[in-house]
Amino acid sequence: MALDKPYKNVPGTTIFDAEQSRKGYHLNQFCMSLMKAANRERFKANERAYLDEWPMTEEQKQAVLARDLNRCISLGGNIYFLAKIGATDGKSFQQMAGSMTGMSEEEYRNMMISGGRDPKWGRN
Repeated sequence: MALDKPYKNVPGTTIFDAEQSRKGYHLNQFCMSLMKAANRERFKANERAYLDEWPMTEEQKQAVLARDLNRCISLGGNIYFLAKIGATDGKSFQQMAGSMTGMSEEEYRNMMISGGRDPKWGRN
């Protein structure tokens, strides 16, 4: 029986809890492997071959290949682990976050400097 999750319906948010952690375990382990230069080079040389060494779902692999970080999060990815993909691609965390919100890096930065999203965003 699933636990009651009163935090589950936060608009626009996937909460990284134990269930998400289990779902994304191999995806997150792949991301952590990118902390080693040799693994980053292997990944960049043949992304698909490197991903196929990990027991991730095909959907997780496709999300990584597409750099669809929002999809990776919904499939159990943790943003702090997923940041390793961005770093491997030479992107800053700010660039990654902007891409996840549909904003340019500059638009995202300006939004955050201005205090972030309106707390009523996404709520009825």
